[in-house]
Amino acid sequence: MKNVGLVVIVWIIVGWSSCMGRFVVEKNNLRVTSPESIRGVYECALGNFGIPQYGGSMSGAVLYPKANQKACKNFADFDISFRSRVAGLPTFVLVDRGDCYFTLKAWNAQRAGAATILVADNRPEQLITMDAPEDETTDADYLQNITIPSALVSRSLGSAIKTAIAHGEPVHISLDWREALPHPNDRVAYELWTNSNDECGPKCDAQIQFLKRFKGAAQILEKGGYTRFTPHYITWYCPEAFLASRQCKSQCINGGRYCAPDPEQDFSRGYNGKDVIVQNLRQACFFRVTNESGKPWLWWDYVTDFAIRCPMKQEKYNKKCADQVIHSLGVDVKKIDKCIGDIEANTENPVLKEEQHAQVGKGSRGDVTILPTIVINNRQYRGKLQRSAVLKALCSGFRETTEPPICLTEDIETNECLQNNGGCWEDKTTNITACRDTFRGRVCQCPIVQGVKFLGDGYTHCEASGALRCGINNGGCWKHTQMGKTYSACRDDHSKGCKCPPGFKGDGLKDCQDVNECEEKTACQCRGCKCKNTWGSYECSCSGSLLYIREHDICINKDARGDVSWGVIWIIIMGLGAAALGAYTIYKYRIRTYMDSEIRAIMAQYMPLDNNPNSQPSSQLEL
Repeated sequence: MKNVGLVVIVWIIVGWSSCMGRFVVEKNNLRVTSPESIRGVYECALGNFGIPQYGGSMSGAVLYPKANQKACKNFADFDISFRSRVAGLPTFVLVDRGDCYFTLKAWNAQRAGAATILVADNRPEQLITMDAPEDETTDADYLQNITIPSALVSRSLGSAIKTAIAHGEPVHISLDWREALPHPNDRVAYELWTNSNDECGPKCDAQIQFLKRFKGAAQILEKGGYTRFTPHYITWYCPEAFLASRQCKSQCINGGRYCAPDPEQDFSRGYNGKDVIVQNLRQACFFRVTNESGKPWLWWDYVTDFAIRCPMKQEKYNKKCADQVIHSLGVDVKKIDKCIGDIEANTENPVLKEEQHAQVGKGSRGDVTILPTIVINNRQYRGKLQRSAVLKALCSGFRETTEPPICLTEDIETNECLQNNGGCWEDKTTNITACRDTFRGRVCQCPIVQGVKFLGDGYTHCEASGALRCGINNGGCWKHTQMGKTYSACRDDHSKGCKCPPGFKGDGLKDCQDVNECEEKTACQCRGCKCKNTWGSYECSCSGSLLYIREHDICINKDARGDVSWGVIWIIIMGLGAAALGAYTIYKYRIRTYMDSEIRAIMAQYMPLDNNPNSQPSSQLEL
């Protein structure tokens, strides 16, 4: 067993050194708003437990306890409570690093009513990531119950806050997670670094529960094209000096190139690391095959079904059970086997080789050293492996206003448009609003409704524009119906604006008043006319047998109108006749002229004409 321990230690050292090339500490902003002496923006490191408020922010007042300053004991034993008073700011408790796990400090602060825990470093160093304990013997039942955010601050900032509090100055801090993850576009790329091992204690149990609970949301996001998901698996290699050992052969495949720790940490019983690495490879190949077929979301069905149907405790953690699950999902087992390849061959496995390369950090992402690890938009997620917490982090990775509907549900974010319409413009008549709820808050943006675009600042004014604007609340213009007649100040041939129709005057928005054409003498002013105003128009009549012509504002005799009409008709007929006769005369004249010219031309060829000055007698030409 001594050699076994030595091999395990070597593997851990080699694996750790291969991964420790560049570990990136994920940070967010901490803004001290008071007192003036320490006001400013500082960096703090996110803890890898609790629930960071990705996409949001939180403000609170900082308290430094007079006792239990390292928070390693229950604050109730010291009669200390951090619960906020009514209408008071949330309490951020500041504690010192040392003597116990970071998670225990957070749990004790949470039980005492703190909204956030800030841990002051006890040494002048670069910020580190506070992680949960790896020791399975530790009583860690509380780990899954930690919900408050946590952050590590530098020793210098911690000392400055303590000094201000000691001098009676209130310290107010705002934690901002809105830029903790990049959000460049409308699609989020994320990775889950996981393991098929289900015998590694509380962490494995929590991971399996997460896969089951998060599967529905993950598949909705993937099917909708909102996300691009990729699963990954960490592997180690066996040191060359131990390649021939029994332990190395039982924990590795492909000549010691790809290894996994023994699930039970006992080489004499149960499954071994080789079984784990093969199942990891099978899951990676399952994803590749289904991704190529356009159904990458089936990976979630496979890993959850495998965890349920093929657990180690029931001795079903094998290829036979895995193939049954694959077949039940309608995936070709032969394609999976082909992807896996020969695990006994002393050659590179292309799939696992890529996985090893992917472990090394690139760009802003550090090396993957913690299992499980979630990477969102090339940044490592820090916090509790919980459905709502991870979903919040994913949602914060979308560019604002491009979030999918699942990100705007009540259990994920607060709809700020529900209270006072978010301070945005609103048309209560049609229930149209410029307030658009987003994961990070809300934006005031004039909407597009039924193809009609509203224009304005979104806060105090939005106006419908375009050809169809009058179909929505009459374009926001005045409209009224009276005595069976409807008049509107909206015109579809205008892209915007309101104008009272003829017969009315006003602003066109809220009011259009009838114009009294009779009093203003703008119509019906002819001799003998009688004017009567109506709503939106007027009526004009003539006395006796006279008839009113509205177009010319004139009264004429009905009979005279008939005589005049027949006279006009006869004049038109005579005019047409004269025009026809003139045209015929011109036609005859042109024909006669043409014929004369043709005859003269023919005769000129045979005899001289008198009117030709160049003609001479034929006798003279003969001489």
